[in-house]
Amino acid sequence: MKVEDLYKDEEEFRDSLSTVDEKGKRIWIYPKMPSGIFHKRRVLLSILLLSFLFLAPHIKINGEPIILLNILERKFVFFGQVFWPQDLYIFAFTTILIVVFIILFTVVFGRIFCGWVCPQTIFMEMVFRKIEYWIEGDWTHQKKLNQQPWNAEKIFKKTAKHILFILISFAIAHTFLAYIIGADALWEIQTSPLEKHVGGFIAMVIFTALFYGVFSFLREQVCTTICPYGRLQGVLLDKNSIVVAYDHKRGEQRAKFRKNEDRAEQGKGDCIDCNQCVHVCPTGIDIRNGTQLECVNCTACIDACDHVMDAIGKPKGLIRYASENNIEGGKKFQWNPRTIAYTALLGLLLVIWGLLIGTRSNFDATIIKQRGTTYQKLDDGLLSNIYEINLTNKTKESFKISIALDGVEGEISLAKPSLELGPEERVKERFVVKLHPQELQRGQRRFHIIVYGDGKPILRKKTSFVGPLL
Repeated sequence: MKVEDLYKDEEEFRDSLSTVDEKGKRIWIYPKMPSGIFHKRRVLLSILLLSFLFLAPHIKINGEPIILLNILERKFVFFGQVFWPQDLYIFAFTTILIVVFIILFTVVFGRIFCGWVCPQTIFMEMVFRKIEYWIEGDWTHQKKLNQQPWNAEKIFKKTAKHILFILISFAIAHTFLAYIIGADALWEIQTSPLEKHVGGFIAMVIFTALFYGVFSFLREQVCTTICPYGRLQGVLLDKNSIVVAYDHKRGEQRAKFRKNEDRAEQGKGDCIDCNQCVHVCPTGIDIRNGTQLECVNCTACIDACDHVMDAIGKPKGLIRYASENNIEGGKKFQWNPRTIAYTALLGLLLVIWGLLIGTRSNFDATIIKQRGTTYQKLDDGLLSNIYEINLTNKTKESFKISIALDGVEGEISLAKPSLELGPEERVKERFVVKLHPQELQRGQRRFHIIVYGDGKPILRKKTSFVGPLL
């Protein structure tokens, strides 16, 4: 029997969200405190990821933070490497690479990213929810507390919880800003008088309120209704995709557990309908209904079900990581043409990306003819063109700049006798090129200009000289 036939009369659950009732009112989710081997692994991974998140802006490589996304100054840093607007092609290519990776990863492993790595899930389940369990107790205690009148106990617990929520949101907001403006600039805002950094203070307040609202009130709604990645599941998953799945062939027909009974002989499955998988679900779904948009693959239902199977003497894995084909026919994961094609494409893109990073220069220059000018005929018979050079230094060092012609006989001179390019600085300057008319062919000549930094060649740019038709 196929899962779609088994639940064909119960498919109406897909017509609505588990967190919204028929009148459109929010159904508040009270998930049971999870425990088990998968939860322990997620806790360890979350500790590592949160440690990196909070420490990364303060750890520097070559004088630069590990990660900086300074949109205001259009400066981006990844592991000590500085990227400027001139490196936009690398950013665009990286974006394409990430999209292809997400597609491939989702085709093979479903929504595992959401349950194990997504910052929303990590903060919600491993930080804010843990505080809630610590102060208000497990799910039944939380329900009871919310339903009771406002007495001293309720006021104390709710106040303490939300104060901690605000403080953590404040810390997240500061960390978020550190990734945008840098830890040093953030520290200056924090230690300087308020009137000097009103804009920075307002930004902190807005981000704090945003994070507090998300983790205190929106919660699972971010995953089920706001995040677009959940929608991608519907078009990317196939029958070979590995997801958190209920083995309906083994579990049905469901029936309550009775001691010393032969469930197989009575036509009963291993599922004892205890609803523990439903109670621990942070998005309020019943995984036994099949793959659903709201499932974030957090594995809480796997741990809960495995615990029950242990208690009744049944093998674990009634709910497990598996594909639809694996459950239906016991088939292991197999590479299909689509997965192979995505993997090959991803490999090719990784090679190209590596070449782009490896050949990326620490300097950039654009050379154009001065607007509104034409060639000049000088008294000594030479022809001159005026150019404009825009130089960018992506390093932390200063350089004395000089330029020279390559591939043509002539003279070149900067408007300034000496030009210095400071650390992470961009300069614009004019220079003049003088050529003998005999160097031109049909009024033009293509040649190269070599840019020197401290006497060493750092760039070689191609341009053209325009003169009269002879």
